[in-house]
Amino acid sequence: MQKVFVNAGMCADLCVHDTDDGNPHAHIMLTMRPIEQDGTWGAKSQTVNGKKINTVDWNDRDKAEEWRKAWQDFQNAALEKHGFDVRVDHRSYARQGVEQIPTVHLGVAASRMEKRGIRTERGDQNRAIAVTNQMIRQLRGRIRSIEKWVYAQPIQDAPTIGEMMSAVNRAQNFKSQWQRIRNLQRAAQVLIFVQQNGIDTPEQLADKITDLHQEHYDLASDVKKNDRRITTLTAHLAQVDNRKQHMAVYKKYKSLTPKKDAAMSSLNPFTKSNAKKAYEAAEKKQAAYYKKHAGEIEKYEAAEKYLHDVLNGYGKIPEKEWREELDGLLTGRYAQVERYYKLRDDVQSAEVLRRGAEHLMRDITPEREPTRARDVVL
Repeated sequence: MQKVFVNAGMCADLCVHDTDDGNPHAHIMLTMRPIEQDGTWGAKSQTVNGKKINTVDWNDRDKAEEWRKAWQDFQNAALEKHGFDVRVDHRSYARQGVEQIPTVHLGVAASRMEKRGIRTERGDQNRAIAVTNQMIRQLRGRIRSIEKWVYAQPIQDAPTIGEMMSAVNRAQNFKSQWQRIRNLQRAAQVLIFVQQNGIDTPEQLADKITDLHQEHYDLASDVKKNDRRITTLTAHLAQVDNRKQHMAVYKKYKSLTPKKDAAMSSLNPFTKSNAKKAYEAAEKKQAAYYKKHAGEIEKYEAAEKYLHDVLNGYGKIPEKEWREELDGLLTGRYAQVERYYKLRDDVQSAEVLRRGAEHLMRDITPEREPTRARDVVL
């Protein structure tokens, strides 16, 4: 705080929250206007040639990025000092180039419920994101492995696609009827893959592997984009629901706000005293109501502030549009799942061809010519 905020001329108030609930954090309150040499508050802005200019840059958007970067550096230095290998990065996954969907923040209440074994909506969302990330990582790894292999193969005297498939058949060791059926199914899948993509040569297989890599990149990008928007819309609609749920309580609370009437400024001591007592009684009544319903009132106020910030203070809450967009994105997930399974099947077929080539290369000796494509049996 001293180096980043105080040395820049700001006043900083730090409040650390750590109640052993798994969510340690800190709040920092900062001044947005300078202090003059005489100790008085300076102007937040001034007008120059008819244009309003801030006297300090503390409220600029770029400052948040600068402060987050500074926190990253301080935290990583502390982690290194105390022997931890883990490091933090203040940038989003997208800016880091990481093909991973970010999880949503659980919050204190959801964290406590999850620790007690109670499933929460946000917890389920994070578990689904974790599964998706694992699927994306595994498939990416498989594609890269095949791509690395196929481009390492010599072009001259490379086995044909037919030879690869034939070698796979010969290498099978059938132990059960079920295994024979599975092998036939896999062979049929590979044949369809080869025919649909017009693959006759190792060069064409290499081109297809490159296409699979690009398809995976596009799919991962679409999944991340959609899931980020789903997360955002889910958060928006959760606050819409909070606002609706607690609106009646909040309106009742506001209706109890005491009002100063003309009697409060009356010159008649008796009238003025009675008005003051009535006002104090109303204050106590409102305070008692707040104490009883503090949770609901605070949730309403938090939802109201959240939605005001999201909408930047303009227009009504587009709840219907948000729900329709969310439904569309959730429906779109099924199409993404279909794309993923099709891509996975193609990758599996390419892996089968790779195994065939490897078996063939192990079988080839100087005295033995490789099996030709006409030997393929499906």
